[in-house]
Amino acid sequence: MSGGTLIALAADEIVMQNHAVLGPVDPQLGEYPAASVIKVIKKKDVNKVDDKTLIMADLGEKALEQIRSEVTELLGDKMPADKANSLADKLSQGTWTHDHPISLKQARELGLPAAGKMPDEVYQLMALYPQPTQRQQTVQYVPTPYGPPTSPKGKED
Repeated sequence: MSGGTLIALAADEIVMQNHAVLGPVDPQLGEYPAASVIKVIKKKDVNKVDDKTLIMADLGEKALEQIRSEVTELLGDKMPADKANSLADKLSQGTWTHDHPISLKQARELGLPAAGKMPDEVYQLMALYPQPTQRQQTVQYVPTPYGPPTSPKGKED
């Protein structure tokens, strides 16, 4: 969602269906949110934090500032500077979890230029590109215990 949100923030108007969502654009460092890594080093004694976490926190601070700056720039011509700065903080600094869905209603409440009426031409264009039916399994049965098969006597075959 975050990549699509960055694209949407560059637009003059964001057009969303009622069930569409945007998402926070807070940077992720591998499996961890940058804001959470920084929070850890602020709460713990720095002498009890391993070097890798300190390095990740340094990267996290840079990433948070970079994305905040980018979002502020994207919003700068759509709203007053103080509102753009506030919204950039909310979207980029770890206010929500990275997978938090921002609905059309919430996008409007945040002050984003979001409209809910999708033009019919968009649906007509999408109809020209039907998506193939998936033929892959969505669920796979894995018998337990999981591991190499064994013979009736308990020895591997």
